[in-house]
Amino acid sequence: MVNCSTSCDQHTFLGLETQLAKREVDHGNNWKIFELSGVQNDSVPICYSSCSDNQSLASMDLTVYWFPERVELGPLPRWQPVGEHLILRCMVSGGAPRDHLTVVLLREGKELGRQPVGNGEPAEVTVTVLVSKDDHDASFSCRTELDLRSQGLGLFQNSSAPRKLRTFVLPTTDPHLATHSVLEVGTRCLVSCTLGGLFPVSEAEVHLALGNTRLQTTITYNDDSLSAKASVEGKVEEEGIQYLTCAVNLGGQSRRSWQNVTIYSFPAPNLTLSQPEVSEWTTVNVECEAQAGAVVTLNGAPARPPGPRAQLQLNASAEDNGRSFFCSAALVVAEQVVHKNQTRKLRVLYGPRLNERDCLGNWTWQEGSQQTLRCQAWGNPIPKLNCSRKEDGALLPIGDLRPVRREVAGTYQCRATSTRGEVTREVCINVIYHQNNMAIVIPVASVIILGTVGIAAYIYNRQRKIQKYELQKARKAQEEAAMKLNTPATPS
Repeated sequence: MVNCSTSCDQHTFLGLETQLAKREVDHGNNWKIFELSGVQNDSVPICYSSCSDNQSLASMDLTVYWFPERVELGPLPRWQPVGEHLILRCMVSGGAPRDHLTVVLLREGKELGRQPVGNGEPAEVTVTVLVSKDDHDASFSCRTELDLRSQGLGLFQNSSAPRKLRTFVLPTTDPHLATHSVLEVGTRCLVSCTLGGLFPVSEAEVHLALGNTRLQTTITYNDDSLSAKASVEGKVEEEGIQYLTCAVNLGGQSRRSWQNVTIYSFPAPNLTLSQPEVSEWTTVNVECEAQAGAVVTLNGAPARPPGPRAQLQLNASAEDNGRSFFCSAALVVAEQVVHKNQTRKLRVLYGPRLNERDCLGNWTWQEGSQQTLRCQAWGNPIPKLNCSRKEDGALLPIGDLRPVRREVAGTYQCRATSTRGEVTREVCINVIYHQNNMAIVIPVASVIILGTVGIAAYIYNRQRKIQKYELQKARKAQEEAAMKLNTPATPS
């Protein structure tokens, strides 16, 4: 509705000049009301009047406004790297007047920036932001503001649907892949793959594979790192060099490491004895053989050029009973030396042994002392040992004697028997003890005293006889000298 009026109080001619469709809906002496229709754009309707041959004009600015039909935040990348710039785009279709229309870009409701819409159709407004870890899962949106408060209207707002941003950090380093470089057929080994500096670490995916086979993986997440583990089994059909790969995927990017794994087959060497059980002094042949390419070592075998076969020959003795023969085979696989071992025992049958080392023949102990009597027979099969005292058949008290009693003294006959013969040995046990018997002490003392007196008397009589003999000899010498002096001299 447009009201054209004049202050002229005479007959006045009033009219409205406009390109819009118009219709007079009411009038008075000095006014008219027109209805405009089909209003789409801004226009300047002009009222004119003619009063007493005087003409006058009056214009008005008709501003047309409407809200945008479309306010939309442009699609965000599926993943945005942390530390890089992101351009936020807001598309606006419609809305007028454009010089009163502004676009505001928001993060979680907080203003990031604002710009006028401009005259494009549709219009695009952009804001560049530096992305951080805090922006992960944050909501971004844009809002239009049509500010007609200067025209006596209000501030009209229209917001887009929010969009969430997903940010990530993937380091430039490759994962650390750890496992054995060689794997035997039929065995398992553990594979681990680790990588740090990830964000958000829970969104990272790990792909572990041996050749074309993906491995069942267990992943452990820490603050900003992960560790993936899997078990690998060596299979015959995969024998040879296989590629073990570990890929960590995050944010549409990937870091990958790989390692060669050599799967090999290496059975234990074949160790054989010509006879595992022989009689004493029987010749035994020992032979060890491994697969081609291996080098075997047999303990006790004479030195020979290295090869897959080794052997030795021995004349079995009792000392060889229970002897272990050890064969080790070594094979070079992927510049590593792997070993397989085999062990066999020899059983030598021999008759009973009952020697001085294992059964002492003479034992002397003090009565009441704490002693241990050992007597053991050897042989294969193990002989049965029986020791009895010759006088009364009492058994020899083998083991702990605590305390030693005089009743165990005596001579024992020990007999060791088995299916391969019999051997005997005498064992004498002497027990020293003290007697408190005066009937024995007094006679012994008397004998000692009488013996002492007799010896003293004998020595005294003998000295007397010697002295008497010496005196007689001296007297006789004196008499002979006197006779010589009394004899007359012979005439010359």
